Formats: sequence, structure tokens, C-alpha cells
Amino acid sequence: MFDLSGKVALVTGGSRGIGRAIGEGLARHGARVVLAYASGEAQAREAVRAVEESGGRAEAVQLDVTSSADVDQRITEIAKRHGRLDILIANAGISVDGLLIRLRDEDLDRILAVNLRGAIASARAAIKPMMRARTGRIVFVSSVVGEMGNAGQTAYSASKAALLGVTKSLAREYASRGVTVNAISPGFIDTDMTAALTDDQKQDISTKIPLGRTGTPVEVAAAAVFLASDEAGYITGQSLRVNGGMYM
Repeated sequence: MFDLSGKVALVTGGSRGIGRAIGEGLARHGARVVLAYASGEAQAREAVRAVEESGGRAEAVQLDVTSSADVDQRITEIAKRHGRLDILIANAGISVDGLLIRLRDEDLDRILAVNLRGAIASARAAIKPMMRARTGRIVFVSSVVGEMGNAGQTAYSASKAALLGVTKSLAREYASRGVTVNAISPGFIDTDMTAALTDDQKQDISTKIPLGRTGTPVEVAAAAVFLASDEAGYITGQSLRVNGGMYM
């Protein structure tokens, strides 16, 4: 199951955390993976080495998702170089936490530029080769807080909630071209974003999760692999929650 042999996949924000785990998961199932990163070239190269050492195929590409021109150019180059682009995982994201009264305009603009406009720009560029091939998989990485909200994350929640609307609209637009569009909404996952929390904060959050623990990037990656596969060909416009029951 989930044979991605011959497929080409692009993962934005692919150098670490959830993005890296998704890239590794896609590669394990046979896809050639392009890991896009904004900064941190060393991390991206290490992610590529990890894929290759496990027998997969990967490459790293610097990509600024806040620049539509850069997104168009890079994705066009990727599709041309490999002759196709089958899978897009729009994972690049940032968070600047704080109460709304302290939210600066520049922080709001940056969050929306990366999390929302960057994802839309990536999808817009990736859809072109997918339409020509009359097949493709687009997966947006949203968040549990985009569905349930969270104090101190108004801007982040807004950007992730917006991705769910984007998912449904694009699913309707491109279903006739064989392109499915879905989202993953991770819950509390062990990543760099959550590493800054204290043990007491993590414990408090875990008590609100029915499964009683945090999730792992590998568990999120498994959902992405499924949605990218042929087996998920009749699923579109949906959000797959990977949150341990935190939000139902």
C-alpha cells in the first residue's frame, strides 16, 4: 500500500520538524522528495542525507514562500527538471504568540505572508503541472488551533483556519482535473515550536488530550503519506485531524 514510486513531491518547510518527517515518510514510500527551506541550509542538507542514507531520493531547494515570484520560479524549475510534480505538501509556517492587544502589525503581516499567502502561492504554482498531467495531490498543514482557537494565538489561528477554507475551495475547483486537495490538522506535536514550553505547560496540555500524550512528527507524516497516495484518490476537501482527540 501507499506506493509512491515514480512520484515527485515538494515539501515546503521541509528541513525540520513535521516537514522533515513528512519528507522522510514520502521518500520511504518511493517518492523523489524536494525539501524546500527558507533558511537553515545545514538542517536541510542533513534532512537530505537522512533520506538518502535510508535508501530514498531527496534534494534541498531554498524557497521564500512569501515571494510569489520566487515560488513560481522554483516550482516551475522543479517540475521541469523532473518532468512532473505529483505532490505538494504546503507545510511552511511560523508563529508569533501573544495576546491580541500586543500583536504588532508587522507580526500579523509576517504570519499571514508565510502561513497563508505562502501556501496559496505554492498551490497556485504546483497546480499548473498537475493540471497538465490531470492528476495531483495537494496537502495543506493546518492546525488544531485553526479549528478550536487558542488564547495568545489569534493571528496564527486565523492563518491556519483560513487554510481549511482554501482546502475546500481548491478541492471544488480542481477535482475535474484529477487533483485532490486536503488538509492535515495536527494537535500538540513534539517540534521546535513546542520545545520552548516548560514541563508544567506541556503536562497541563497533555491532561486535555484524551490519549494523554503529545504526538510525534512521524504520526503526522503518516497522515500526509496516506493523503498523497493513490489509496486516498476519493478523498478531497477534507481535514484529517491528528490530535489525539484534543478536538473532535
